[in-house]
Amino acid sequence: MTRAVLSIGSNLGDRFGHLRSVLDAAGGAVVGVSAVYETAPWGPVPQDDYLNAVLLADDQARDAAGWLEFGRGCERRAGRTRSLHWGPRTLDVDVVDVDGVTSTDPELTLPHPRAAERAFVLVPWQDADPSARLAGVPVATLLAALDPAELAGVRRRDDLPLAARASRCGP
Repeated sequence: MTRAVLSIGSNLGDRFGHLRSVLDAAGGAVVGVSAVYETAPWGPVPQDDYLNAVLLADDQARDAAGWLEFGRGCERRAGRTRSLHWGPRTLDVDVVDVDGVTSTDPELTLPHPRAAERAFVLVPWQDADPSARLAGVPVATLLAALDPAELAGVRRRDDLPLAARASRCGP
């Protein structure tokens, strides 16, 4: 059994529908999902705001590479193109963590190399799993170390009830 933490985001097209498509594709593997958050884009490319969430999933058949392929498949079905680095996207599925495994494989570095500095990953992850840890460090500790301006840019969207489609992971 592997536990995957997937960060999902979209800022093109039916943003909420793209997030839902990942939840639907994961099906019964879903064991937790955060609320949806709206966030400003990261990086130098001007673009619209993202909707972001974190999905927790357990699956006996998937290892870390399997979760990467799952995410890429979801992105392909959403029409994702990779023409502009840090550019807008219909769907982005990042494998943040798989069972605490460490990997330096350039195809899939685990844990995700920039997750600890991104409020749009950490805030939803903390929401989905209050006891979450990244590389042994509590996500709550990582959140406390972030710039308050970074945290202020993560706005919860209770009007978009993604969590109603799956059970939430709790203490």
